[in-house]
Amino acid sequence: MKFCFGDIVVVCGNMIGVVVKSWIRYISGERGAVHEYEVYVRVSSDIKVFLEEDMERYMVRHKVLDEEESEWQSNAVRGI
Repeated sequence: MKFCFGDIVVVCGNMIGVVVKSWIRYISGERGAVHEYEVYVRVSSDIKVFLEEDMERYMVRHKVLDEEESEWQSNAVRGI
């Protein structure tokens, strides 16, 4: 698993959230597992479920990333 309880993440493009639960769902008949996370999304004040590939680690400190911060986030993830 890439994320754990309390990790701050970016979801839905530019929304900030906090991981509150982590799940591994095993798929019958297949070899893999799906990593799912329940995330408290700050903007909507609710908990939503996201797949690991739909989340990024949060590297800036605001409620919503503006255009410049989105670029910094992208550069950090890509190692630029």
